[in-house]
Amino acid sequence: MQAVDARKQELDKNIEKQLTALEKIAGLTKDEAKQQMMETVKAEARTMAHAYVKEVSDEAKLTANKEAKRIVIQTIQRVATEQAIENSVTVFHIESDEVKGRVIGREGRNIRALEAATGIEIIVDDTPEAIILSGFDPIRRETARLALHQLVSDGRIHPARIEEVVNKVKRQLEEEIIETGKRTAIDLGIHGLAPELIRYVGRMKYRSSYGQNLLQHSREVANLCAIMAAELGLNVKLAKRAGLLHDIGKVPDEEPELPHAIYGMKLAEKCKENPEVCNAIGAHHDEVEMTSMISPIIQVCDAISGARPGARREVVEQYMKRLKDLENMALSYQGVEKSYAIQAGRELRVIVQSEKLSDQQTEQLSADLAQKIQTEMTYPGQVKITVIRETRSVNYAK
Repeated sequence: MQAVDARKQELDKNIEKQLTALEKIAGLTKDEAKQQMMETVKAEARTMAHAYVKEVSDEAKLTANKEAKRIVIQTIQRVATEQAIENSVTVFHIESDEVKGRVIGREGRNIRALEAATGIEIIVDDTPEAIILSGFDPIRRETARLALHQLVSDGRIHPARIEEVVNKVKRQLEEEIIETGKRTAIDLGIHGLAPELIRYVGRMKYRSSYGQNLLQHSREVANLCAIMAAELGLNVKLAKRAGLLHDIGKVPDEEPELPHAIYGMKLAEKCKENPEVCNAIGAHHDEVEMTSMISPIIQVCDAISGARPGARREVVEQYMKRLKDLENMALSYQGVEKSYAIQAGRELRVIVQSEKLSDQQTEQLSADLAQKIQTEMTYPGQVKITVIRETRSVNYAK
C-alpha cells in the first residue's frame, strides 16, 4: 500500500514538472490557457449562432409573405358571415287601409305630430296595407315603427297620445340597446365590460358604416381577430375584445370633433380598458402609433370584414353624411330645438323654441339657413327649409 502511495506521489510530481515545462514553452500559465480556450470556444459559438440567426431570418423573409397570406385566407374561410346592408326605409305593415286615415288624422295633424316627435318621414300612399317610414337614422326609424305599432294596436291616435307613446318607446329602446350589448358580450365570451361600453356595443345594432351594419361588422371583426391571434400564438381574449370595441367611436351620444378611432380609444381609456385594447382601437386607422402585436391584427381584420364583396356601399354613407350635416347645420343656430332632414334630404324641417325666437326671427332663420346650405353644401335639386314655431299652453284641472 505504501509502495502505491509513493508511486502516485511520484506521478503527480512528474505531471507537475511537465505542466511547468509546457507553461514555459507556451509562455502561458494554466489559468491563462484555460481562459484563452474559453474565449476561443465562445467566439466560435457566437459565429455559429450569428450564421444560424441569419439563415433563419432569411428563411423567414422568404416565407413570411406566404405564411401571412395563409393565415389571412384561413381566417376568412373560417368566418364567412352573411352581410346585412342597411336601408333608409322601413315598411310598416297594417291589416287594412282604414288604418291609414286614422294615422293621418284630421287635416293631417296626427301624421305631423308623429313626424315632429320621431324625426322620420311617414309616407302614406297607395301601397296596399303598408305605411313607409323613411329616414337615415335607424334608431329614429325603429322608434317610429314601435310607436306606430303601439298606437295602431291601441286604437287611440291623437297628438298628445303620440307624444306619450314615442317617449315611452324611446325608454324601451334604450333598455333594449343595453340588453343587446350584454347579449353580444356573452355570445362572444367577453367578460367585464364597463356598463358604458356595453351600451355603446348595443347602439351599434342601430348604426351602419358604408351601409354595413356596425354590430354585425364588429362581431365579425372580433371573431376574425380571435382566429388570427390563435394562429400567431397571441392573447385570443384580448384580441377578440379589441375587435368588438374597435368602432365604438362611431356611436357617440353627441357628434365629436375627433376621428372615430381616437374618440373610441379615449372612451376605452375612460372605462379603464386594457392599454393594448385602447391602442388597438386608436391605431386601427393609423392615427396613433401601434404599440402591441394586437393592433395590426385589428387593422387587418377590420379591412377583411369591410372588403367582403357587397359588404359596403359608399353611396349610402355619403348620402347619410349629407343628411346629418344638414341637421347639424340647423342645430348650430340659437333657439333651434330639433332639426330633421326628410324627403331624402330635399326638405329640412326645423322646430324652434317659441320663447326664444319671434315669428320675425323665425322667418329670418329660414332665409339664413337656405343661404348657408346653398353656399356650403353640394346637393342634387333643391332643399326646402321649413321652420316651425309653435306656442303651447298647458294647465291642469285638479
